[in-house]
Amino acid sequence: MKKQVLVGYMHASFANGSGYIRMADVSNDWDIIQLSFAEPDSPTSGNLHFNRCPASECANVESDADFLAAIKAKQAAGKKVLISIGGANGQVSLASTAARDAFVSSMSAIIDRWGLDGLDIDFEGHSIYLNNGDRDFKNPTTPVVVNLISALKTLKAKYGAKFVLTMAPETLLLHGGRMFYGSGAWGGADTRNGVYLPVIHAVRDFLTIVHAQHYNSGPVAGANGTYYNAGTVDFNVALSDMMITGFPIEGNAANFWPGLRPDQVGFGLPANAQAAGSGQMSTADTQKAFDCLVKGTNCGSYRPANTYPTFRGLMTWSVNWDKFNNYEFSRAHAAYFKSLGN
Repeated sequence: MKKQVLVGYMHASFANGSGYIRMADVSNDWDIIQLSFAEPDSPTSGNLHFNRCPASECANVESDADFLAAIKAKQAAGKKVLISIGGANGQVSLASTAARDAFVSSMSAIIDRWGLDGLDIDFEGHSIYLNNGDRDFKNPTTPVVVNLISALKTLKAKYGAKFVLTMAPETLLLHGGRMFYGSGAWGGADTRNGVYLPVIHAVRDFLTIVHAQHYNSGPVAGANGTYYNAGTVDFNVALSDMMITGFPIEGNAANFWPGLRPDQVGFGLPANAQAAGSGQMSTADTQKAFDCLVKGTNCGSYRPANTYPTFRGLMTWSVNWDKFNNYEFSRAHAAYFKSLGN
């Protein structure tokens, strides 16, 4: 059985109000550490760079040599260290093949420079979208989607079996496809609805985890058509269940998006009240959601189609905010995962 994992974003290039953490001081409770963020020279260049937090902003920042040594030490302890791309401020639109090729080249350089295990796609804002008329998730035609898929396949071919790929879509860009796909069959909807669905489908054979952002989200409909509010057990269970069972895009049974394996699905929550605008969960309620998904107990009104003992894990924004809050998030949930037999 693949064990549940804790995934944490680490503010490596900025402080974000929570303070800088040296890589060597990151808690061993984290299984996957997402370095945040690689950002582009311009939204459409495809050329990304990863800049360490400057000493003027992060007074305790370590040297490059110490940072690299600490990454190697984490990996020797069985952790995975990835570079995350995008975030709220890093728009990356691969609208041309030149941008696609620059993306592959620059991401390879970052991975090689720091000896990383792979990358995380955290495209937010308007980085990816679906053009009008792009209706088939199995055969997308929108350049920003087609080029992203091509780039990820190229990086997988370059790094082979060791390559780790994770994604952190916002709910609109993922679960939104149940109600609308792109602008919708009749037009007028947000063109980002469900845009991650063709990307995930194209790379499902080597995708490690999708841990959707179950925060800063409005109500979202589960596979049963009922809307649930973020920050509740039902919201986290229903949206996670959808990712495993699959769902008809725009309710069309003939256009069914097939789900992922349970070990490819997790969900993300804020580490504390300061880390996001909504979606925070108490430790008890978070673990009730996991109990429901993994064991079929402590469910709310929504019950998943099956139990998923290999349901993969929990992501948080962020490692830094967790430390700011005296490790309440990571300590509690790492202990809980151990109680599941990990």
